[in-house]
Amino acid sequence: MSGDAQPVYLRLRDTIAAAILDGSYRDGDPLPSVRAFAAEHGANPLTVAKAYQTFQDEGLVNVRRGVGMFVAPGATKRLLASERQAFLDVQWPRIAATIRRLDLSVAELLEHSDA
Repeated sequence: MSGDAQPVYLRLRDTIAAAILDGSYRDGDPLPSVRAFAAEHGANPLTVAKAYQTFQDEGLVNVRRGVGMFVAPGATKRLLASERQAFLDVQWPRIAATIRRLDLSVAELLEHSDA
């Protein structure tokens, strides 16, 4: 599924997940408020709240009433494991099929890996 075909809240969730995995938000760090994140990404606050709720449902964030949402301890490690598995189960089979269809070699792929 292309990113454009995904619901907006899932695209926002992917943006937050990428920021956690890239180290922009570490375990224990606060996430931006729903309103701030919505303003930054031009999204409806209710849509951002839905994206944040997915992290809460997965136990990846903790809510501190009156303070905000924080990346839960161990969340980065758990998120990395789940994102890796999702890549291997969903994206990799399509990528591998394209590689075979185009008859690309490992050398060609490695040559372009820094692109």
